[in-house]
Amino acid sequence: MPAPRRWAAVAVLAAVTALTLAACGDNGSPQATGTTTTTTPAAATSTTIDAGTSTSGKPTTTADPTPVIEVRVAGGKVQGGVRRERVQSGDTVVLRVVADVADEVHLHGYDRTANVAPGKPAQIRFTADITGVFEVELEQRKQPLLMLEVR
Repeated sequence: MPAPRRWAAVAVLAAVTALTLAACGDNGSPQATGTTTTTTPAAATSTTIDAGTSTSGKPTTTADPTPVIEVRVAGGKVQGGVRRERVQSGDTVVLRVVADVADEVHLHGYDRTANVAPGKPAQIRFTADITGVFEVELEQRKQPLLMLEVR
């Protein structure tokens, strides 16, 4: 990579890091609630709107290196079938569900939920701090999406 491009990349990374640190201020709560995150893998950025603490409701863009476990539902079926994903205890996990139906995604064991609808993917971000095997499902349809194993 030519030197000017390398320096440009370093400058962009530094700016994104500074914005990330600025956005991570303490809001006084041990864990924010009502967070919706949409990732764009090609740009390696995410948009977060925190309904529980945001005063402006405007998205904040930050770099997010956290890997995403994605499940797609089309025609009422899980694309690729229901699979088992393994993560390590202590990992930050992002579950992303893209579906052509409206429902509630439920991560059992952690009791975390997010709404999904056509054109509106659901994302659940959490720290995997409970070991075991947990079902992720479309709650109203009682349709298994994924088995999450935390070791």
